[in-house]
Amino acid sequence: MRLRRQLSENMDETGIDLAPMLDFVLNLLIFFIITAVFAKEVGLTVSRPNSSAATEKKEAGSIVIVIEAAGTVLVDKKGVDIRAVRANIERLHAQRPDDSVVVVAEKGSQTGVLVQVIDQVRQGGIQNVSIAASERG
Repeated sequence: MRLRRQLSENMDETGIDLAPMLDFVLNLLIFFIITAVFAKEVGLTVSRPNSSAATEKKEAGSIVIVIEAAGTVLVDKKGVDIRAVRANIERLHAQRPDDSVVVVAEKGSQTGVLVQVIDQVRQGGIQNVSIAASERG
């Protein structure tokens, strides 16, 4: 009888108190839930199709803008400055109002130039803008 009392008393004293660990884990969980709400990435997702899709669009009567790897912008095979894209699009849109615009970006071209060209096209009055990719570059 005496032996059982001693064993039960010793077991009570050697137990690990889990309350502080549970408090810590709960605090970590709350911290990660709160920070996950504020960690949202903002960006533009561009999926460039293969070059066979670009050739199909060219045949459909479109205004073609090519962005070369070096940063040169070609509107209907004529080199223009990025700031002049809007004026060229307005002129071509007046001549061919039913045409859409295809922006062909070469493999090494910069995404920033692509976004600037798309902005210029939309400011020029054409909202139907397609993006294609080219293997050159």
